[in-house]
Amino acid sequence: MPRLRVSTGFSLLILLLCLFNVAVHCKTLKRDVKALNEIKASLGWRVVYAWVGDDPCGDGDLPAWSGVTCSTQGDYRVVTELEVYAVSIVGAFPTAVTNLLDLTRLDLHNNKLTGPIPPQIGRLKRLKILNLRWNKLQDVIPPEIGELKKLTHLYLSFNNFKGEIPRELANLPELQYLHLHQNRFIGRIPPELGSLQNLRHLYYSSFSLPDVGDNHLVGTIRELIRIEGCFPALRNLYLNNNHLTGGIPAQLANLTNLEILHLSYNKMSGIVPFGVAHIPKLTYLYLDHNQFSGRIPDAFYKHPYLKELYIEGNAFKPGVNPIGIHKVLELSDSDFLF
Repeated sequence: MPRLRVSTGFSLLILLLCLFNVAVHCKTLKRDVKALNEIKASLGWRVVYAWVGDDPCGDGDLPAWSGVTCSTQGDYRVVTELEVYAVSIVGAFPTAVTNLLDLTRLDLHNNKLTGPIPPQIGRLKRLKILNLRWNKLQDVIPPEIGELKKLTHLYLSFNNFKGEIPRELANLPELQYLHLHQNRFIGRIPPELGSLQNLRHLYYSSFSLPDVGDNHLVGTIRELIRIEGCFPALRNLYLNNNHLTGGIPAQLANLTNLEILHLSYNKMSGIVPFGVAHIPKLTYLYLDHNQFSGRIPDAFYKHPYLKELYIEGNAFKPGVNPIGIHKVLELSDSDFLF
């Protein structure tokens, strides 16, 4: 029996040594080492000083580079997350990032990146989170983003993107958060987005007056929700400060998960349909500074969840009152953290 214990203990020791040996000799994939060193060479000193050594996943006594997360796949380590934000990176979007084919998270927000997102972004097939907000990126959104089938979070707000919103975004079946506000988009919102079964948050607004600039989206709500069964999971819909026209269609009441509807500062008109008051969890409704008329149905004032109803700057009949304490809606960067 004692001999069995020694044999078992010896075998366990050998196994641990073997595992340790594998771990020690586990190398980072050359593709990722090359890509990260190219990125390192192109970034400013604020990042470079924290990136010591040649191996982004760490080598010997050197730790992994700050903002770089690696995992083991077979005999190699690969880079799965790159988070380099709020460090004043200046220059073009680093195309070498698109060689990190195992990335699941790319967060470069709150820097000073310029130029377009390269079409090679479509190579990152495992990407789940793409956060590029608060930069100075330009040009159109590349349709290749529609190839990122695992994407759940897409944050492109507070940049200088222009042109139309690509229909290819409707090809992202896992998408839950789509933030495109504070850019310079034109045209209509693609109604194909209504087919996104998991989309919860949709932001196409700007937070300045429409005549100042920013998004100049046109069209009607009816066009956006024309697909039967559209937006089944949508909770927050921000379309304020654009050039939307037409009325609020009765079909909007079919968005039964809606909690926030922000339509302020558009050119919408007509009456507010009774059915909208029966959206079960509607909590915030902003209709101010449009051309709505008539009366607000009494059901809104009896809604168990509705905390705020902003209505000024319209042509409602006398006696129509707001709900809640009216204050300027100011959204900070922290409101969009995930």
